[in-house]
Amino acid sequence: MVEWLPLIWFGIIGFGVFMYVLLDGFVLGIGMLSRLAANEEERDIMMNSVAPIWDGNETWLVLGGAGLLAAFPPVYSAMLTALYLPLSLMLMALIFRGVAFEFRFKARDKRGWNFAFQAGSVVVTFCQGVSLGALVAGINVVDNQYLGGAFDWFSPFALMTGLALVAGYALLGATWLVIKAEGPLQTRAYGWSRTLLAAVVVFMALVSLWVPFLDDAYAQRWFGWPNIVWLLPVPAITLALCAGLYRSLGRRATFKPFLYSLGLFAVGYAGLAISIWPHILPPHLTIWNAASPPATQGFLLVGLVALLPFILFYTAYSYWVFRGKVTASTGYH
Repeated sequence: MVEWLPLIWFGIIGFGVFMYVLLDGFVLGIGMLSRLAANEEERDIMMNSVAPIWDGNETWLVLGGAGLLAAFPPVYSAMLTALYLPLSLMLMALIFRGVAFEFRFKARDKRGWNFAFQAGSVVVTFCQGVSLGALVAGINVVDNQYLGGAFDWFSPFALMTGLALVAGYALLGATWLVIKAEGPLQTRAYGWSRTLLAAVVVFMALVSLWVPFLDDAYAQRWFGWPNIVWLLPVPAITLALCAGLYRSLGRRATFKPFLYSLGLFAVGYAGLAISIWPHILPPHLTIWNAASPPATQGFLLVGLVALLPFILFYTAYSYWVFRGKVTASTGYH
């Protein structure tokens, strides 16, 4: 059991981060797309579609961060040091976005709060993408200490992944609007989804072609024999999901576009995990050499096993309670 604990915690942290990406991703996408609303009534619909569930999404971010600190403390220390600037900017933008969301519904003049919500959503998304790109590109750690500078995260690849995540979250937001909106707003959401799908396909292709050139180990994992055969389903599933999403938009399906978008994120997430395996912080810290003592991981796992079902239950229940279409009059007042 002891040798499996790091793998279990790697899966738990990965699951927590993935749930945050999916659940807060479309909320951030709504924030970015709210700039395109035709009027304040449409913007009210967009924001009311996420008002009941948006502030619970950070639970998963806390789970991922706290789990990383407890189960892999060298990774937590090195990553926060290396990515101090983008992560600090992300946290400030999260606060800015949250305040804007709450205050907008009470303000008489909403223009300033609208801009704050939109800008905060863009900055949060871009910083998350940049941090992900910097992590995949590798962080220089020796003896569990970060040896790089404050701007080592800054690279063309990291900037590209930042833009890619902006397009991806916006796609999630657009397909969410397809489910929740009606009339002209829903029609435009279909159009936004088609445009954003094209952008996401381009960015996924760029990432797929770029990642193998970041490290020889990445190239060997994807193109070495027999890995290339075993991993062939990953691009095949990606193409199938893109085709399914495109067809569902053409048929004006309601739920399928969002589900296909979630599938694209899942496959992309899995592809990046395959690339860096068995590292948790490339190129030096693996799941095993960065793990905390087994006693620590085992003790915390007991508490998490008791807590996680409650988090999953109230998350699912909140989505069930607030299912259905949304109008400008439903939500905060």
